Amino acid sequence: MLDLTFETPKPKTIAGAKHDWELVIGMEVHAQVASQAKLFSGASTAFGAEPNSNVSFVDAAMPGMLPVINEFCVEQAVRTGLGLKAEINLKSAFDRKNYFYPDLPQGYQISQLYQPIVGEGEVLVEMGDGTARRVRIERIHMEQDAGKSIHDMDPNMSFVDLNRTGVCLMEIVSRPDIRGPEEAAAYIAKLRQILRYLGTCDGNMQNGNLRADVNVSICRPGAYEKYQETQDFSHLGTRCEIKNMNSMRFIQAAIEYEARRQIAIVEAGGKVDQETRLYDPDKNETRSMRSKEEAHDYRYFPDPDLLPLEIEQAWVDDIAASLPELPDDKKARFIKDFGLTDYDASVLTAEVESAAYFEEVAKGRNGKLAANWVINELFGRLKKEDHDITDSPVSPVQLGGIIDLIASDAISGKIAKDLFEIVYTEGGDPAEIVEKRGMKQVTDTGAIEAALDEIIAANPAQVEKAKVNPKLAGWFVGQVMKATGGKANPKAVNDLVAAKLGL
Repeated sequence: MLDLTFETPKPKTIAGAKHDWELVIGMEVHAQVASQAKLFSGASTAFGAEPNSNVSFVDAAMPGMLPVINEFCVEQAVRTGLGLKAEINLKSAFDRKNYFYPDLPQGYQISQLYQPIVGEGEVLVEMGDGTARRVRIERIHMEQDAGKSIHDMDPNMSFVDLNRTGVCLMEIVSRPDIRGPEEAAAYIAKLRQILRYLGTCDGNMQNGNLRADVNVSICRPGAYEKYQETQDFSHLGTRCEIKNMNSMRFIQAAIEYEARRQIAIVEAGGKVDQETRLYDPDKNETRSMRSKEEAHDYRYFPDPDLLPLEIEQAWVDDIAASLPELPDDKKARFIKDFGLTDYDASVLTAEVESAAYFEEVAKGRNGKLAANWVINELFGRLKKEDHDITDSPVSPVQLGGIIDLIASDAISGKIAKDLFEIVYTEGGDPAEIVEKRGMKQVTDTGAIEAALDEIIAANPAQVEKAKVNPKLAGWFVGQVMKATGGKANPKAVNDLVAAKLGL
């Protein structure tokens, strides 16, 4: 396990405020389940299809159509709960949440209020300074997504696309344990990472497959501690919900703005209204969307078309046994087995594909050297070209081949970078490229010594300077490397220079 220090964060201070204020943040994250079919129908969940092409009679709420539960979606929800160290409820049930939207054909959403499938869990959020925060998960419930209203295709009318209607969402509800914008972004990043490792959600925020409703309130110092002791929400300020956030950068900006807005209202003698708000990234401000509903406003009642879910413990145990190695465990293993720094291990395990790539490169090789090449050379080049590891033109086998050539002294570090460039742009087997292009490192001390003798004979003044100031010996090393086209073994060159100059 990782060696983390859990700390209560320092209160977030807001510049320009008359008094000290603390932020209290809770999040409701909607994660689209990675399934090919919807929660209650066999319609496709493929993104980007023609509008209204992935809609079954059930999704369109045609009379007499009954929902049928997708077992795979249930499995994915259980898998997520286990990955978040949460309690799995062996009995859960679906409820109807009644509200009208043009893109919700039934006039209600099938969700879970009273008996969610997953109970309390936790997410450990590393803050980058060796400390971590434990964010408690209150519950995870399954629900069906709504469709999409389109307002920019015609000046006089709106259109409705029902392709998303009925897609299975996991709503992951946190306790109000998050205390600042940076921590909120770190929480989303960690949750996304875990979901991607589990394979239960692809985490694609751009497509809306992972989005968050952010609840923000302010309170005076000490109030949060009273809430922690009593679990009485009255100690906290009135919360406002910022709806449908799908960018970690925008989440931070929205929280900052909303905190300042609420503080300004309270310090001016006003009262914060509980409401749902939207964030406008162009204006960097939140604006009112509607008054915030409470659960009773939706008139929840058990869905009469769906029997309660009864899950066997043996099934849950089988899912638990199939869980992959999760990010924290993988990071700890990389540090232990490959001798990596905490930072390097964090970078390499940030994405499940990156971790798999590195592990294949490092297998049977020097872990630190492999990490250096993956992070600095490969990741650096991919980032420059706005690609990710799945687009890498250099395979783990090819990069491993370059590292093998370095380890065997067949090529120098400088030549290795030239070789990497060739493999990246042209492809090919690194060992064959080195042979065909004459890139092998010169290890023959006789050839190196002959080149050095010529340089010494031609530069007597530089020799005398180097004897007075040994740091100038590097000039001779550089000249030998230049004379040999960068192929000379650097260690052999350094040793010969030191011997020849009597240093």
